[in-house]
Amino acid sequence: MLSYHRFVSSQYTRTDAEKPENRLGSEPKVANMKIPEKDNQVLLSLIETLLKTKKPVWRKVAYELSRPRRQRVEVNLSKIDQYAPDEATVIVPGKVLGSGMISKKVTVAAFTFSESARKLISSAGGKIVTIDGLQKTNPEGRGVMILK
Repeated sequence: MLSYHRFVSSQYTRTDAEKPENRLGSEPKVANMKIPEKDNQVLLSLIETLLKTKKPVWRKVAYELSRPRRQRVEVNLSKIDQYAPDEATVIVPGKVLGSGMISKKVTVAAFTFSESARKLISSAGGKIVTIDGLQKTNPEGRGVMILK
């Protein structure tokens, strides 16, 4: 049987592999990000074009898009309505879903949209664009909001 002192001291000593800065699962630096291996060629080409730009907002969007499918962002319209001001530009690095209502005229850029989300955004007076299209019209990435 271990004594209390021995149990506590062995429990809280960290090896080099357990330190947060040496963990394998830690988030990689966006600046040194490599292009992931994906089956979706459209997504892969979008990530490549976003990584070619040196602007931090587009590199962050590329990082979010390169996540595994289960960890990819899905945002409902109610969240866009809650956080985005009127006449804002919102980027969703993933999919926009049609749950909830939207009452503001916002420009929403995402990788994919559900059909109900497309209808509700259009009926509220908003615009639907692709991330690639927004990156071409706004290469600096100014005045955009990333929702995840």
